[in-house]
Amino acid sequence: MSRPVPAVFGSVFHAEMPVIEFTDDQWQPVKWQPSSDLTIPAGAHALHYGSECFEGLKAFRQADGKIVMFRPTANIARMQQSAEILHLPKPETEAYLDALIELVKRAADEIPDAPAALYLRPTLIGTDPIIGKAGSPSQTALLYILASPVGDYFKMGSPVKILVETEHIRCAPHMGRVKCGGNYASAMPWVLKAKEEHGAAQVLFCPNGDVQETGASNFIVINGDELVTKPLTDEFLHGVTRDSVLTVVKDLGYTVTERNFTVDELQTMIENGAEAILTGTAAVISPVTSFVINGKEIEVQSQARGTAIRKAITDIQYGLAEDKHGWLVEVC
Repeated sequence: MSRPVPAVFGSVFHAEMPVIEFTDDQWQPVKWQPSSDLTIPAGAHALHYGSECFEGLKAFRQADGKIVMFRPTANIARMQQSAEILHLPKPETEAYLDALIELVKRAADEIPDAPAALYLRPTLIGTDPIIGKAGSPSQTALLYILASPVGDYFKMGSPVKILVETEHIRCAPHMGRVKCGGNYASAMPWVLKAKEEHGAAQVLFCPNGDVQETGASNFIVINGDELVTKPLTDEFLHGVTRDSVLTVVKDLGYTVTERNFTVDELQTMIENGAEAILTGTAAVISPVTSFVINGKEIEVQSQARGTAIRKAITDIQYGLAEDKHGWLVEVC
């Protein structure tokens, strides 16, 4: 059975979505409704004061036909963390996971074969219809989950040029680990400028020379048999794919070093043959092909190790390699 992959990532949705409301100080039973529209008050807290966060995870059709999700409880935990920081009601793990599983079951026939997947987008919004609550959290909320069949976010083999930005930051430092729309909006002016002026796919934010993350992905250097990446802080997103990569590479014989490093160090490593990758749910791993640093374009000599690490992750997702770490949740 041929299952089409939409030409534009995240542009086609399963017809239904689960909706869970938080009212009267408790989470209500899940309801199912068409995914084409969502009705909320015009004065909803999320629309005026940014009380919103979201997640991204995937379900896969494996080689033997089974449908699995990859690390859903890690994404649930991260949304709970985001909700806590934003003072939104924290979703209940069991009801959230049950809704994800049921959605994947209902959308199972739409999940394309490898290398495509079903992308899941849970979103939590504050819904109090009071525009005078700029300094108060929303006491009501709504969690809904979209499902979208997708192909590769970045086509493997296509150039991924990164502009290194040392003056501006991606978002407010204390909000970096929150997965919310405001952080992506904050990065957008610099990302668009990088595309227009340098043809870059993304921006690597390095305030005062401190290498952090791009506008939409975590960042890792592969320096020979060592992976180097910034240790987790409040300044950037705690990526599930980042964690998966740092775990899997140890199985492959790499060492992992989580430390602060500078743009000068990055440039030296790249000029001496190191690779670099972007990690995230949408693209999994995108090997970087070049950097623009201080107006100078520096080619990355190889993408071989990054491509091999990507395959190690996707082989687990598609059932072609053993799930040693218990990451997969079988749905049907």
